[in-house]
Amino acid sequence: MVPHLHAPQNLPGLSSAGQLSLVHWPHQCEVIRDRIEHIDWTPPRPEPLYTPMGLEMKPSYQPAGEGTVIYLTEEANKDSGFVYSQVRGLSPSKQILHQNGDNTLIFEARFESGNLQKVVKVNEFEYQLTLRTDLYTSKYTQWYYFQVSNTQAGMPYRFTIVNFTKPDSLYKRGMRPLLYSEADAKKHNVGWRRTGNEIKYYRNNAGQGGQQYFSLTWTFQFPHNRDTCYFAHCYPYTYSNLQEYLVAISKDPVKSKFCKIHILCHSLARNIVYVLTITNPHEGDKDTKRKAVILTARVHPGETNTSWIMKGFLDYILGNSGNAQVLRDNFVFKVVPMLNPDGVIVGNHRCSLAGQDLNRKYKSNLKEFYPSIWYTRNMIKRVMEERDILLYCDFHGHNRKKNVFVYGCERKQQAKAPNLHPRVFPLLLSKICPDKFSFPDCRFRVQKSKEGTGRVVMWKMGISNSYTLEASICGSKLGQRRSTHFNTKDLESVGHHFCDALLDYCVPNMKYYLCLKEHEEMVKQQAKVNSEGLNSDVLDRDSSTQTSNSSDSCDLVAHQLKLGTKRYVVTLVLSAVSIRLILPHCLLPS
Repeated sequence: MVPHLHAPQNLPGLSSAGQLSLVHWPHQCEVIRDRIEHIDWTPPRPEPLYTPMGLEMKPSYQPAGEGTVIYLTEEANKDSGFVYSQVRGLSPSKQILHQNGDNTLIFEARFESGNLQKVVKVNEFEYQLTLRTDLYTSKYTQWYYFQVSNTQAGMPYRFTIVNFTKPDSLYKRGMRPLLYSEADAKKHNVGWRRTGNEIKYYRNNAGQGGQQYFSLTWTFQFPHNRDTCYFAHCYPYTYSNLQEYLVAISKDPVKSKFCKIHILCHSLARNIVYVLTITNPHEGDKDTKRKAVILTARVHPGETNTSWIMKGFLDYILGNSGNAQVLRDNFVFKVVPMLNPDGVIVGNHRCSLAGQDLNRKYKSNLKEFYPSIWYTRNMIKRVMEERDILLYCDFHGHNRKKNVFVYGCERKQQAKAPNLHPRVFPLLLSKICPDKFSFPDCRFRVQKSKEGTGRVVMWKMGISNSYTLEASICGSKLGQRRSTHFNTKDLESVGHHFCDALLDYCVPNMKYYLCLKEHEEMVKQQAKVNSEGLNSDVLDRDSSTQTSNSSDSCDLVAHQLKLGTKRYVVTLVLSAVSIRLILPHCLLPS
């Protein structure tokens, strides 16, 4: 059942008139009134992944009664020792009072998007942390974001988070936690940066009744004494951050002419779900000839990297470049930048306040339970009645794979028109963004378990180019960015490149025709593989259901093409003149 949200709490937060509106919290949540803000900063060089030494420690789980509980936001479950997010109150039942000379760290997470359930002090510099599960569920622990104060500089601290539930993690492949120091931000203008040594992700001894739990441990040093610092799984992007961005658009005399901000619906907690309509003013009947592009993000609250990609897309499409002008002249963009504001606000990883994964509810007609999904689907149906939809894409973060890639949908007998083949657009994107976007990681099979996702439902509604864009929470293993983390500018650049690929797709050029030629070769290779009796399903499996993050899962066809790159490029150059330039310019208005 959906919890009844009595009198949601209000914190200053954008109204459709360009004024700050309210951020609504569930009644059960106790929230500190301090506004948490971070500066934007990009490291001067890509931050490398952690290289395991093979000597990392694996601290044991400290059961109830051992160590000193210094932060606790709910009554712990007696069976497992962990805390489950039921409807019981969330007000902190314990937070130690500090006296002069007490060097115990002070923890806090009762702020927007924060997540931390319990902290046990094991010894002077070692702390065991438990994350809060998604509200009104007993599972989903991945996202963390919390504050630490009363720090000592230069001391060897160790944090261990003990209630992850996934056996596989990018922390096993070099990902490092994020650290933000208020002192460094103020004194040196330095923001979020990677931290941590002796990083280990492992199965711990806390599991009971068949449930397995996994720990993430790391050591580090605080940069300053008596500092206030923050740790996070990925770069935070809150509902308030979105509202501030939209306020700036609404107050801009130029951008507000071609970007209209409307209320799509209200969430269960009465937070506004925004929809943006972006297109240049039109004359007469020209508007109906413009095709639509639909983009959505943050259906999963903990996948904060998608908001940075969305920001990059919006910065580009709302800019004054000639390319942005061409895109706005030829398309109507419908953008829902945050599908799950409630989950974002309370610090959930995956669910809404209904306790459900909204990206499995696109077939549901329960408007009262899943309003943002119902209204998004309904909005897209209305758009389809007015104009053709060229492309739908839902932005997601991936917690087990590196790189950026897409999941698409295709039938065995795919339409021959190049603009209707779902592999062409991601192939273009891989050419434009070769150090981040991996075409071999893309998958185009439709699995039964994904039939309720936005990607599959929109495809079945008739949108041939229907995608889930997946961006690694960690980083890339391609080109010059191999073995480095993504930062916010990297993520924003993916949004920029998405626009570049869309431009190449709608205004066919040599790059476009070369991609078509390469795609034809891939089809021939696939047909050859099939004729040799191999199962094509093995070559193109949606790896989002797998725990493996091995590069061995790449398409065999793409691997064969890679082996023959030199010969293949020569073929393209020699045959470029003979490419049929009479292919329809399918995306531009006639």
